Amino acid sequence: MAVTVDPKCAAVLALHWQVNVIKPEGFFGSVLSEPVARSGVVQRAARFHESVRAAGVPVIFTRFTVPAGEGSLVRNTVFMKAVGDAQEAFRPDAVGSQLIAEMSAGADRVVDNQKLSGFAGNDLSQWLAGRGIDTVFVTGVATNLTIEQTARHGTDLGLTVHPVRDCIAAATDAVHCASLANLDLTTAGCLTAEQALSLLRRPSSDVVSS
Repeated sequence: MAVTVDPKCAAVLALHWQVNVIKPEGFFGSVLSEPVARSGVVQRAARFHESVRAAGVPVIFTRFTVPAGEGSLVRNTVFMKAVGDAQEAFRPDAVGSQLIAEMSAGADRVVDNQKLSGFAGNDLSQWLAGRGIDTVFVTGVATNLTIEQTARHGTDLGLTVHPVRDCIAAATDAVHCASLANLDLTTAGCLTAEQALSLLRRPSSDVVSS
């Protein structure tokens, strides 16, 4: 775990907080909406986002969308074939693609792509590098899909990545816990929201970049 994190060198990646993933009426609602609601993750993540923004840390949201012509979508997995077949529901202006109301007011930047990793098929990594950001805290749904894919990708890009364990969720507790165990090995380590905030609240004289 990092000892301290300079807020100027940090960002939060808020992954797939969109209607298609979180709400019952969304494309994945039949699988994810009930466990997400039961977990209370939306409320915890919204509070975390608000707190980090107050500390000067930007919150960047990613959305899975499919523009006309399919953009950079490649139908090489079961997941990608499913969303490709239902692509009208994932158009950038479709209701299902919009950020949920609980999150929409707290976005410093919104990045779209047609990949599970938030870093693939867009300029997000360059945007972070251009601002001297080397540490990211990850929230979102689902733990075993976009969270794992993005966290591993970010780590391979040289970033210090901390999934925020109480601000992410999956379809089942067992899948969520298994993914957290993987992430503890393949990233800089999972943190709770409280632990992440404590790193960002250190007196400025004590803060160093991780």
